[in-house]
Amino acid sequence: MAYETILYSVEEQILTITLNRPEKLNAYNATMQAEMIDAFDKADADDNVRAIIITGAGRGFCAGADLSSGADTFDRDARRGPVKRHADGKVDYSDEMVRDGGGQVTLRMFKCLKPVIGAINGPAVGIGATMQLAMDIRIASENARFGFVFSQRGIVPEAASSWFLPRIVGISQALEWCYSGRVFPAQEALAGRLVSKVVPHDDLIPTARALAKTFMEKTAPVSIALIRQMMWRLSATDDPMEAHKIDSRGIYARGRSEDVKEGVVAFLEKRPAEFKNKVSTDMPDYFPWWDERGYK
Repeated sequence: MAYETILYSVEEQILTITLNRPEKLNAYNATMQAEMIDAFDKADADDNVRAIIITGAGRGFCAGADLSSGADTFDRDARRGPVKRHADGKVDYSDEMVRDGGGQVTLRMFKCLKPVIGAINGPAVGIGATMQLAMDIRIASENARFGFVFSQRGIVPEAASSWFLPRIVGISQALEWCYSGRVFPAQEALAGRLVSKVVPHDDLIPTARALAKTFMEKTAPVSIALIRQMMWRLSATDDPMEAHKIDSRGIYARGRSEDVKEGVVAFLEKRPAEFKNKVSTDMPDYFPWWDERGYK
């Protein structure tokens, strides 16, 4: 796929995805949605990609949905044609046309097998704020601003943010920001635990890259992929026994791998480990999640 709204650049095994509509503060549209999903598909399949940074071109991260359609911006029937309906006239909510576009991106990000770092360089509101929630770590420039502005537009939070946001910042903070819909500065995002660090603007990308390198140096790619999925998926289970089941499968399967043998021997021999297992070919089959698509 040739990209029109994002830039895709791999350097030193770090993929940088740059939202690239600077003349519109990188406002989100259907093309950006499709391109971001494709970029994550490509990244997961590329063993040369060990970590991902997402940032914005120009002075904004993402100004939210592109509102150029005016009053019909969020009216799916008006913009795409009527969705399916049942015989009684009620909406068939299983119709793919009903699905929220932002949620399709965050769900794909959620399934990613590489660490994802948000480098939030400027204003990030609406989907610009909610798409960040499926990123593992968010670092903000001092120029960043955040806003879960949905109540001020008459709609509701999207991109599965009602699942992600309370898990990251707690229910009270999530509701305060979503009830008011106000835009707030980077330091408030830091105090509310939405971001882990606020840095001078010129230090943003170097800080994100330095962090990404710590995820790559001395680590096994397959272990990183499994850790990411285990932490995200198992944080939502209602009993630690579910985590124990997956942990046990992981310790058993990985314990027999060449990576683990190499990791132990390298430690005993006091030398750097050379991990050869690949995410593209050596992921274990003990998770039920890898081939999920759509509503599952």
